[in-house]
Amino acid sequence: MPSGMTHDRITLWTLPWVASITYGVTNNGDLTLLVSGGFLFSGLMFGPDLDIRSIQFQRWGLLRGIWLPYRKLLRHRSLFSHGPIIGTCIRVVYLLVFMAGGAIFIVAIAQLFFGFTWNWQDFVREKFHLLTHHRYRETLALFTGLELGAMSHSISDMLGSNYKKRLKKKQLKTKVKVKR
Repeated sequence: MPSGMTHDRITLWTLPWVASITYGVTNNGDLTLLVSGGFLFSGLMFGPDLDIRSIQFQRWGLLRGIWLPYRKLLRHRSLFSHGPIIGTCIRVVYLLVFMAGGAIFIVAIAQLFFGFTWNWQDFVREKFHLLTHHRYRETLALFTGLELGAMSHSISDMLGSNYKKRLKKKQLKTKVKVKR
């Protein structure tokens, strides 16, 4: 399994490729920026290793505490943390739940002090409709970037583990031949 710094290098070295391919496919700078930004964010801060005490976990600074329940709930390298699509979906939903909780608290305090009205159901319904009907291309582009960043991490983990297994087998075969 590569180190956190190796994962960072992979993310930074593949970012130009992701941006170039995205722009070549979409011919759209905004979508390219969303895919590339999602890829960079996912590769450096939002990847599968948030389920352990990793460099990604450390980068959250004072906010890293929000990932402690996530670490307790998920086993490292499980389908739910490192799995394609499902791992990213779980992290996105998890983060949105924490953001919504913080927003509810802040708005409730603001309502108490400033006395304005706020309808949460209408707000959520309106934003969900916006993301799924009017901004679906942008939402899909951002999610694609997040997923690509996570997959670059998972694929490098898999390749690194397979390489180490093959190296171990080769060393064992060499030791057996030397003993004979």
